[in-house]
Amino acid sequence: MANPSRGEVWLTDLGYVAKVRPCLVLSVPFIGDERSLVTLVPHTTSTRTSRFEVPLPLPFLRPGTFDTQSLVTVPSVKLLRRLGVLSGSHIASVEAAVAAWLGLRLSPP
Repeated sequence: MANPSRGEVWLTDLGYVAKVRPCLVLSVPFIGDERSLVTLVPHTTSTRTSRFEVPLPLPFLRPGTFDTQSLVTVPSVKLLRRLGVLSGSHIASVEAAVAAWLGLRLSPP
């Protein structure tokens, strides 16, 4: 069973309708007897150029965006294969878009 780390991008089975697609792990790793769930930001090549999409040029993904309006939580068994890892600045870009979408205020580190 996969126990992915925050910032990793995994090829994920999101079900029949949402397909298998790359997703960014947003949640922290689970430990012990916690539920083996992972919260993800799906990557899409069907962009709409909204303020909640984060385009990142990554060598292991086709051109597209991380769609923060499509947050999803799935069991870790749905994660099929690790594709790569985002840098801290890339993760911060996605976090800012998630915060905007959810109306959260992030405090500076």
